[in-house]
Amino acid sequence: MTRLFVLTASRNGDGLRGNGLMVGGHSVLRAVWVGPILLALAPVVAQAQSYQCRMPRAIEAPFAERSGPVRQVPVTGYTLALSWSPEFCKGRETKRADALQCSGRNGRFGFVLHGLWPESGRTWPQWCPTRNRPTGIDIARQLCLTPSARLVAHQWAKHGACMVKRPETYFKVSRILWNSLRWPDYDRISRQKGLTVGDIRKAFLTANPGWKAEALGVHLDDKGWLEEFKLCYGRNFMPTRCDRARFGAKDDAPAKIWRGL
Repeated sequence: MTRLFVLTASRNGDGLRGNGLMVGGHSVLRAVWVGPILLALAPVVAQAQSYQCRMPRAIEAPFAERSGPVRQVPVTGYTLALSWSPEFCKGRETKRADALQCSGRNGRFGFVLHGLWPESGRTWPQWCPTRNRPTGIDIARQLCLTPSARLVAHQWAKHGACMVKRPETYFKVSRILWNSLRWPDYDRISRQKGLTVGDIRKAFLTANPGWKAEALGVHLDDKGWLEEFKLCYGRNFMPTRCDRARFGAKDDAPAKIWRGL
């Protein structure tokens, strides 16, 4: 088992302790299995599965307005939701609201981080009250991982505030989880004849020893195109079985992967 350790300074009430990162009483660094690391965490901005990502160092932080009820319930696990960017950007290439991700001017993206979501059995916590908001620098650091300032701010306000006290801690957890993953060549896999969801899952599992098929949700749109992965974690940040909703399509389902061409 490979383990990742990052030296961090202690901060009272921040969830950072010694050389580990604590969330909900559990150490992310000690609990998560990690494969070979794509990038060093410390001073480096985490990258999405991207080509030549070019983002500003700081931006104006958007305000995320609450769009649902406050729900404060115990956290029992987590979902790392990863969107397949070429499918999302289909038809959005010229839309101003999606320019960072879809215009091509800031790089081209494969999988990007939709969000890190706390779970609670058959429901989930959301919109937990907080006075803390991410700064423009906090958001800019995430843009090569989640190329939408609006979405980064929304994910903290809706989900992150139910996990930790500070947005920088929430974003750091997401980067640790992201940097533990390796990516197969889904461009090549997309050209495979008779492609199925099982082929898509198998490629990810081969690249990430230690993950099991039941912990990887694969979601298709209503026409069979790949939309999103949902990686399921227990409260201790170890991969765990997804429930039916997060698991998505079964292995024998036909699948297609849009390459953005």
